[in-house]
Amino acid sequence: MTSAYGCSIWGICHEGFGVSVLFFLGIQVERDGNHMFLSQEAYVRDIIHGASMDSCKPIATPVGTQTKLSSDSGPLHDDPTTYRSLAGALQYLTFTRPDISYAVQQVCMNMHSPRIAHWNALKRIIRYIQGTSDFGLHLGPAQNFSLVAYTDVDWAGCPDTFRSTSGYCVYMGDNLISWSSKRQSTISRSSAEAEYRGVANVVVDICCLRNLLLELHHPLSRATLVYYDNVSAIYLSIWYSISGLSTSSWIYTLFVNMFNAVTLESFMCLLAIRSLTYSPKASLVSYSMTSDPV
Repeated sequence: MTSAYGCSIWGICHEGFGVSVLFFLGIQVERDGNHMFLSQEAYVRDIIHGASMDSCKPIATPVGTQTKLSSDSGPLHDDPTTYRSLAGALQYLTFTRPDISYAVQQVCMNMHSPRIAHWNALKRIIRYIQGTSDFGLHLGPAQNFSLVAYTDVDWAGCPDTFRSTSGYCVYMGDNLISWSSKRQSTISRSSAEAEYRGVANVVVDICCLRNLLLELHHPLSRATLVYYDNVSAIYLSIWYSISGLSTSSWIYTLFVNMFNAVTLESFMCLLAIRSLTYSPKASLVSYSMTSDPV
């Protein structure tokens, strides 16, 4: 039995030279001792062939740096069915390819009415995976049994709705186990608010992972580090933790009322002073601005 793109639904195991290979739902699992490598190389070839781009020239990046695509950028594409089929196939490929998550998310947002510019963006992704078909995920024993997360936000990046796009990845030791690239559900009034929403998204995922490990009888004994690069969002996280605010309107109050009463500098000093009473060890998540583990 095969899927639309020819990937095997049932797994077939091959063993040789101490390495076992298992195919399941288009995902190839190579196991060598305590290490595994997950890839979808055969599935990538099927996608490239389905787009009739077998001889296309590879490209170094999956997305360009020019102006971002809008829902009405250029004329309509004459074959929306093929566009939707390839976009859906690329979405399944993100199971083992986090490097294309953002690019695929962008083309999938325009599946209802694809334009020529959207089709060109999709073909760029296919050209990228043409040269990186052997990429995948390495999984192995975690020497450091703890979770570390990295997150960032593209503030007001959507040219149509001005909503921000959140992205994060979560590591257990050296293993990447969770990632996401998703447009936020509401418009943020400032970059700090958008960054805080991005942090909130990754913390929700961290809570699920910690609960899962607890159910598997491997609870984590240390707080999870979340790395991000916005000072205001860090102060907001500290303020929210020590103030005990429970209303959903605290962001509006913080950004409108309080900033009208005091200057930004004095408010940051106030947060810095109050943060001296905050103990990350007593919390589920601690925050850091540095890019190096601590």
